[in-house]
Amino acid sequence: MEINDISGAVVDSAMKVHSQLGAGLLEHVYEVCLKHELEKRGLRVRSQVPVPVTYDGLVFDMGFRIDLLVEDAVIVELKAVEKFLPVHTAQLLTYLKLTKKPVGLLVNFNVAHLKNGIKRLATEMNTNSGPSSVSSVSSVVGDPR
Repeated sequence: MEINDISGAVVDSAMKVHSQLGAGLLEHVYEVCLKHELEKRGLRVRSQVPVPVTYDGLVFDMGFRIDLLVEDAVIVELKAVEKFLPVHTAQLLTYLKLTKKPVGLLVNFNVAHLKNGIKRLATEMNTNSGPSSVSSVSSVVGDPR
């Protein structure tokens, strides 16, 4: 399955969850429901995936956790906040760099219309060190890439 198909399925599934549950619930509720919805579509989904940090040849478990990892390719970071803050984008970008995954979705369920609560981040691959920079940050309604 292509990255764009996976991220499109995540966006579509998130919209379905949001339309049934609405805003105002805890992040964990959306995580469990979105994972269920994606698995119903036949996608492999892992939740609360540890993200170790490698430094100076050593691996450290720093307690970082990816909310959802879909098809071992797309990171999904869920929020239930008033609005996205720069730290949310930085968190997802850090996860992309540490895991060398190409695409991440930031999904905020605490909005009236989910189309206003989705951002997509994609990294440019550097052959020496993995992802090196953000190549796109965008809202993704109708453009799930």
